[in-house]
Amino acid sequence: MTAAYTSDGGRLSYVEQGSGMPVVFLHPTPLNHEYWLPMLAETPGVRAIVPDLRGHGASELGELPVGGFARVPDASVLTMGQIARDVLALMDTLELEAAVFAGCSIGGYALLELWRQAPQRMRALAFICSKPQPDAEAGLAKRAENIARIRREGVDGFFDTMANSLPGPTTRERNPQVISGVRSQMTVPAEGVVAVQAGLALRPDSVPTVATLRMPVLSIAGGEDGSISPSEMEAFAAAPGGCICHVLRDVGHLAAFEQPARVGKLVRDWLRVL
Repeated sequence: MTAAYTSDGGRLSYVEQGSGMPVVFLHPTPLNHEYWLPMLAETPGVRAIVPDLRGHGASELGELPVGGFARVPDASVLTMGQIARDVLALMDTLELEAAVFAGCSIGGYALLELWRQAPQRMRALAFICSKPQPDAEAGLAKRAENIARIRREGVDGFFDTMANSLPGPTTRERNPQVISGVRSQMTVPAEGVVAVQAGLALRPDSVPTVATLRMPVLSIAGGEDGSISPSEMEAFAAAPGGCICHVLRDVGHLAAFEQPARVGKLVRDWLRVL
């Protein structure tokens, strides 16, 4: 079932399927909810709630604040706080008191902010190719460079680059159709991509937040992830609620889309012991 709801003046979209334990899945950027669908086919027995993040897929970008990212002071900003508020609005729409959450990349960053805002609504957290550390200097420079490129050239070339670099080299060699599947999900308008880049640059250091996660945590890292290393994801092992950690040596940044059956089994096994 596909439906819509409103959050902070924006009309946002989500998909809901299945029955059982409610699990909210937050996709990576600049993809949409379709990222999770192959994996969900391998994860029966859950009530999967899968939104399109603001500005992604069928969700509107809405009006966003301008400023905050000093390197590009005229950029609109989609903060992790805004994404977290959107998720809370979705839960309120569904009259969902609490849920399990899974996030990939920006989805995981938003989960850490959601925990800071409303920990009572989270039962457990799964981080897939995500990390608690903020952007280092090189990352901040890259965000500004990306914004300049998008404003200069548009999004097509930027998306082509991402589609060919986010999946790991093993995936690109063995399953090249993944590239086209990823690329087809990239429909974020230029303004939205700029806002996301600025928001990613401004996300806080969440390493101290990990030390407060008194709930079950799952961490799945890609050994061929060029964006987030397994060593960075080791930080989740400090979660006092306990963390089950996996490293998939032959996947890149989009693990759940690259190897949905394998990731689905890890998620399914973890959910069974909650």
